Amino acid sequence: MNSSVQLAFFWSKAFLTSRRMLWLLFWVNLLGTIYGYEWYWNQMQETVADKPLWLVVFVPDSPTASFFFTLTLVYLLIDSYIKPTIHNRNKAADLLRSIVEGLAVMASFKYGIWAVAIILLAAFKGEPMNWQDWMLSISHGGMAIEALLFLRFFRIGWIGLGIAALWIFGNDYIDYYYAVFPWLPDVLYPILDSVQNATIGLSICTCVLFGSLYVIHFKNRV
Repeated sequence: MNSSVQLAFFWSKAFLTSRRMLWLLFWVNLLGTIYGYEWYWNQMQETVADKPLWLVVFVPDSPTASFFFTLTLVYLLIDSYIKPTIHNRNKAADLLRSIVEGLAVMASFKYGIWAVAIILLAAFKGEPMNWQDWMLSISHGGMAIEALLFLRFFRIGWIGLGIAALWIFGNDYIDYYYAVFPWLPDVLYPILDSVQNATIGLSICTCVLFGSLYVIHFKNRV
């Protein structure tokens, strides 16, 4: 087996959807989600104290994305044990799964890239990087990568992608209109308008990317 074939195995369906890999990613994403909500806890408490209660849902962007991705891994694990066929699938359940998967891949990609970009931009502006910054860069980069790797194994349709697009654009609006965006390094507040515009631009790029991938890979799937 040559090196290119060996390398290709590590992003093959056989490797990525093996039970061992799915269980590993499930625990990594679940623990990362719990850590992420703990990371946002102070901001969530401040939001509840000072703003309408419903806004707290839109504060923890990244952990909510990884929560949805954790759910998609549950779906894949169930598939690995039950081996579903077209005859035992339920339309309502498939629709719900499509929505969860759409939210998982688009939010994980968008907020994964966003977090890495914010950390690197702050470093460029003179903010020293500590071990947490490196850890967050690696983990959020992993969110974006796994979204791209697992997209082809999902049942996403236009409805799921559309709802995911509404979610990320709605989140952008709420984040910056109501000032519940993730707390930024101090060096970035003077350029908050640029951060906001770049965030919206990243949402547009995310929608175009996953819409294009759907057209290429999923348009003929049920």
